[in-house]
Amino acid sequence: MTDGTVAVHCGTWGDYLLDALRRGLPNAELVAAGTPGAESADVLVTLVDDGPALAAALTPGVRWVHVLGAGTDGFPFDVLGDRVLTCSRGAGAAAIAEFVLAAMLAFEKHLPGSWVTEPPEQWNTAQLGGLEGRMLGIVGFGAIGTEVARRALAFDMSVLALRRSATPSPLDGVALAPDLATLLGGSDHVVVAAPATPDTRHLFDDAAFAAVRPGVHLVNVARGSLIDQDALLRALDDGRVARASLDVVEPEPLPAGHPFYSHPGVRLSPHISWSSPRTGARTLTLFADNLVRYRAGHELRGIVDTEAGY
Repeated sequence: MTDGTVAVHCGTWGDYLLDALRRGLPNAELVAAGTPGAESADVLVTLVDDGPALAAALTPGVRWVHVLGAGTDGFPFDVLGDRVLTCSRGAGAAAIAEFVLAAMLAFEKHLPGSWVTEPPEQWNTAQLGGLEGRMLGIVGFGAIGTEVARRALAFDMSVLALRRSATPSPLDGVALAPDLATLLGGSDHVVVAAPATPDTRHLFDDAAFAAVRPGVHLVNVARGSLIDQDALLRALDDGRVARASLDVVEPEPLPAGHPFYSHPGVRLSPHISWSSPRTGARTLTLFADNLVRYRAGHELRGIVDTEAGY
């Protein structure tokens, strides 16, 4: 793993990202993109947070680019050429799935509203929901969707998934929906876990929200671009959507005063569903394993289909 230089496009993370990679890969020659020595790199590792600067980091000698994340929306595909592009697909799936289950349980159990700090008017009385017997619809059935389904099945939920390909479900007990309207019409909770591509932009529009089961709980852990936010606000206001748990929005961060900050039906988190004690290590391990494979001339994992955009 010592042969060849790896350029690191640090973007907004600066030296923090470079230092973290150096600690995790002590035997690799890592240099910041755009600094002396980076012009000889044949590998570029990056986050997708600054498209123009990332394009400049794609020097002629780079043959393989690895994105330290699952999503590649915003990547400058037009300047990739014949380079191989991979991503850390699945590294944060477990953490994100746990976050989704926490959001669904919070909705059903009325948390944190159920906590008390003084004697309530009534004790031992509540009207709480549950996950058992509920229908979960998952839009996008890749690594994240699969991990969400695995945990939902353990709660005795019924699971219906929508995926782009016609391949069978990787999990027993998960039914595949023929289309989005069918999934939305039968689901109590809907989890958005599909990639952001031109085809999925505003997938959840007025027509989609017209098809939902009234009172649905929507959870978005994919990208904000999949939801028409104005359409969502209309669906929240008329009660079709009882709650929207949003870990991703468009743009990020939302500007001060945006209705999502104060709407009673919105639970907004700042794109943190990926966070866990193990996510960073898993992300690094995926890249380190691919680096060994690359130097040995073996097939890489997590190859991105640049035509599909993920």
